[in-house]
Amino acid sequence: MKAPLKGVIDDIKGRAPCYMQDWTDAYGSGARIFAPTFYIFFASALPVIAFGEQMSRETDGRLSPVQTLASTAICGIIHSIFGGQPLLILGVAEPTVIMYTYLYEFAKGKSDLGKELYLAWAGWVCVWTAAMLCLLAIFDACSIISRFTRVAGELFGMLIAVLFFQEAIKGLVSEFNIPKDEDKSLVKYEFQWLYTNGLLGTIFAFGVLFSSLKSRKARSWRYGNGGLREFIADYGVPLMVLLWTALSYSVPTKLPSGVPRRLYCKVPWDDDSNYQWAVVQDMGKVPLGYILAAFIPAVMIAGLYFFDHSVASQLAQQPEFNLKNPPAYHYDLFLLGIMTLICGLLGIPPSNGVLPQSPMHTKSLAVLKRQLIRKRMIKSAKECIKEQASSSEMYGRMKAVFIEMDTAPPTDGSVNNELKDLKEAVMNIEDGGETKGKFDPEKHIDPYLPVRVNEQRVTNLLQSLLVGIAVAAIPVIKAIPTSVLWGYFAYMAVDSLPGNQFWERFLLLFITPGRRYKVLEGVHASFVETVPFKHIATFTIFQLVYLLICFGITWIPIAGILFPVPFFLLISIRQYILPKLFQPQHLRELDAAEYEEIAGAPQRNRSLRELEGGGGESQGTEEDFYDAEILDEMTTSRGELKFRTVSFREDRPQCVPREHQSDVVRRKSP
Repeated sequence: MKAPLKGVIDDIKGRAPCYMQDWTDAYGSGARIFAPTFYIFFASALPVIAFGEQMSRETDGRLSPVQTLASTAICGIIHSIFGGQPLLILGVAEPTVIMYTYLYEFAKGKSDLGKELYLAWAGWVCVWTAAMLCLLAIFDACSIISRFTRVAGELFGMLIAVLFFQEAIKGLVSEFNIPKDEDKSLVKYEFQWLYTNGLLGTIFAFGVLFSSLKSRKARSWRYGNGGLREFIADYGVPLMVLLWTALSYSVPTKLPSGVPRRLYCKVPWDDDSNYQWAVVQDMGKVPLGYILAAFIPAVMIAGLYFFDHSVASQLAQQPEFNLKNPPAYHYDLFLLGIMTLICGLLGIPPSNGVLPQSPMHTKSLAVLKRQLIRKRMIKSAKECIKEQASSSEMYGRMKAVFIEMDTAPPTDGSVNNELKDLKEAVMNIEDGGETKGKFDPEKHIDPYLPVRVNEQRVTNLLQSLLVGIAVAAIPVIKAIPTSVLWGYFAYMAVDSLPGNQFWERFLLLFITPGRRYKVLEGVHASFVETVPFKHIATFTIFQLVYLLICFGITWIPIAGILFPVPFFLLISIRQYILPKLFQPQHLRELDAAEYEEIAGAPQRNRSLRELEGGGGESQGTEEDFYDAEILDEMTTSRGELKFRTVSFREDRPQCVPREHQSDVVRRKSP
């Protein structure tokens, strides 16, 4: 552990020289800077609105989208100006919603607190939380964040996904019920209209879910040009929310007002909303015993913020992004403590670093620079090909372009290191290596081009200002049906599953031994080939049981606030217990720091059973084929038999051995 404040001071000294550059670098991109700005704005605003509606339901309207948007805007503006790492995106996250819900459940059951002093008591919780976050930063606690390995991150991510699913289901069920404290005699709460509201809600929720998931994959569509596909992939989710909101106004006019049900929250300029911004005046009314008791939930919140904020910052600064400016973990954590204090005094839930918005922000800025460098390097390579230059000369010119396009040129050694893979690829082609053949700049530069990120503060500041403007747009936001948000909760849950190796291993448990070859045919995680299945299954079952324990704790009244404790215990479990249960090399693969994939093996032709002579592998289990499956692959939907041959353009091995080609049924269309 360093001397107190040493880490914070080092961070300030490291970031101070590049502070002005963080502002000036944005202007070099011109109008292109607005693309990542709007991209991150929509990625931040939609979840915050959804979390605000969840808070409104759980706190009987004490908190709403107004407060969650205001917190995200205020903290985002502060961090973009004063923060150490401006690529980090802040917002109100699901753990904050959970903790504030538990605080409300506790406060409303106490006669000397009640609903009236709930936000004042939550303010004291934020005071304690802020103090602990500042102390953690002062005493260099960020150095232990590396002990939270993939197993902890995956479990936390899965728990959040399960809670999203839970909220989506609870919300959808509520569409069939009468809200609390509502007049049951109203026409819209008659059985037929409740049932209609529920059915419409189900349609809208599933419509948002499936259309959003489909739009996210637009980049791989076969249809449309690249610009259109990229636009739909980036902005498809907010567009789907707008589309289904618009469709909600196309229902028959005979439906009573309030069907379908829409967001309800007070506009910030109403007289009734003034109390939300003057909570500090009531903090003195909270009894001393409860002020001291606020320390307990503050410990949990401080631990959550420390973990969540640090991990989000880490992922925004992954080594693959090749960021030049130094990190500022200690200083950013200290600033988070200050912002938590401000939010508590204002009576709004605090914001912290959020996923996946933070790495999404860095990635969106990487595209700006990468596109420019790629275009110039391809042009240079094509000129070399035209002049019949050697591979060495071609690489030299591309390297010169790379250095020229870099606004802050690194040392020659670092350039050689970053372009090492590209150099090997170019030289390998000349030497007749694996990539033997004519050098195609369009094909060969992309995989080896290092990422370049436009590190600046303007996009974070602009998107935070837009979130602040959204507070004034509450009358428009209230037009969104609540069921659309339940569909969005389900979308966030489903969208978070790909890339989570715990989820991938969980699915692997349900694949029969005879069908596991299908996993190897596609792109798959490296542990599938390097770790025996029984060890994969044991590790996955351990994670599953641990997840169920964490989820079960969230259901315990009041004591559910302790749900972060198992994640802190996981540090010791990973360090001292798991190494005794698994071999070191297997544990390294299952809990790897990086997400490593292996390309799929060539697909087998299921029109016959391969005769693998002497060299065939024996897995001890017979591969699982069925006649109907084979026929489905051999025929079109209209019943024609397919004739599959080797591509004339690629030098690929035959899928069917020559001696068996006569067994394949071939039929031409009439």
